[in-house]
Amino acid sequence: MSTDESDLSQIVYELNRTVPEVKPDKTASLDKLLALAAEQGASDIILVAGVTVAFRINGSLALATGKPVSAEELRAMLLPLLDSTQAKELETNRALDFCFVRGAIGRFRANLHYQRGTLAASIRLLPAQIPTIESLHLPPALARLMERKQGLILLTGPTGCGKTSTMAALIDIVNTRRRNHIITIEDPVEYQHANRNSIVEQIEVGHDTPTFAQAVRAVLRQNPDVILIGEMRDTETMAAALTAAETGHLVLSSLHTNDAAQTTSRILDSFSAGNQAQLRQQLSLALLAVIAQQLVPAIGNAGLYPAVEIMIATTAIRNLIRTGQDHQMRSLISTGKAEGMMTMDQSLAELVQSHRIDRETAQAHCFHPDELRSHLTHAIA
Repeated sequence: MSTDESDLSQIVYELNRTVPEVKPDKTASLDKLLALAAEQGASDIILVAGVTVAFRINGSLALATGKPVSAEELRAMLLPLLDSTQAKELETNRALDFCFVRGAIGRFRANLHYQRGTLAASIRLLPAQIPTIESLHLPPALARLMERKQGLILLTGPTGCGKTSTMAALIDIVNTRRRNHIITIEDPVEYQHANRNSIVEQIEVGHDTPTFAQAVRAVLRQNPDVILIGEMRDTETMAAALTAAETGHLVLSSLHTNDAAQTTSRILDSFSAGNQAQLRQQLSLALLAVIAQQLVPAIGNAGLYPAVEIMIATTAIRNLIRTGQDHQMRSLISTGKAEGMMTMDQSLAELVQSHRIDRETAQAHCFHPDELRSHLTHAIA
């Protein structure tokens, strides 16, 4: 997330002023770092050999005081987290995603990998509570989507934009309000859902199932009402998700795309040209909504707010998908406020108007600068 150098300097200054020197001392130091990150409100810890420990706070990196961490110290801190199967996978694939719990400190998601021949890690702090639409500052229109019983809802955006948190909040709405059978397929499982009014099963890829695609096919025989697929990584998973959405299930999943039009194109381009017409028909019938989001720094770097593009699959949108006129979607989204739709630029303009972010930040994160300026000008007028 881009931030002015002065803002980052202030974060580093504040962190260095309040954080005691961190000297890694094997496994005990990992708990120190995790507790320290939680105290400072960090979202992530980045550990790289030869560099001091880095925390990501409000989207920006801040360096803790202390000496650079050595490759040996990193291995001593991180490898005890792994069981024998995970250790073998790390050595074979040179990368590993997993979650772990450290006592009263909390639950964490980690990515271990190699760079310049040495072990490195990115550790995400996971909230203890399932977030809500309100706590994430998301539009109420998203909650209304969970009243539907069938169809495909796609969450899109770059890595670290909050897709997983949004999906967890949406699943919690169903879990709280309905008596359903919910099955999530994730890699790894991040938020742990308690059974409320619904029964929630959580399947972890690599532990409970070999692949997303195999899990989705198997889940269809397990009598689910709602299926969450953490990510549609391949054509097999995409095809299985579409089939699930067509056959009476509410399906949530995610993709790494920036907006609604890119999302439909990305799905269709994953399949062979000979299947495009059939896939367009299938997607036009199965899709309920595409939600694209990004996290934007608040005024004064006092947190992050989501800027959100929402496309609802109205009859007109379905027709554009079916006939291959994806380029016209944006026009329908921009005029579809009554149906709960908005473009990314409209969302950014609303954040400026509500004094949550400043104009410069909105301009840095918008996709169509002229349209953003137009929204802001009309609001002033």
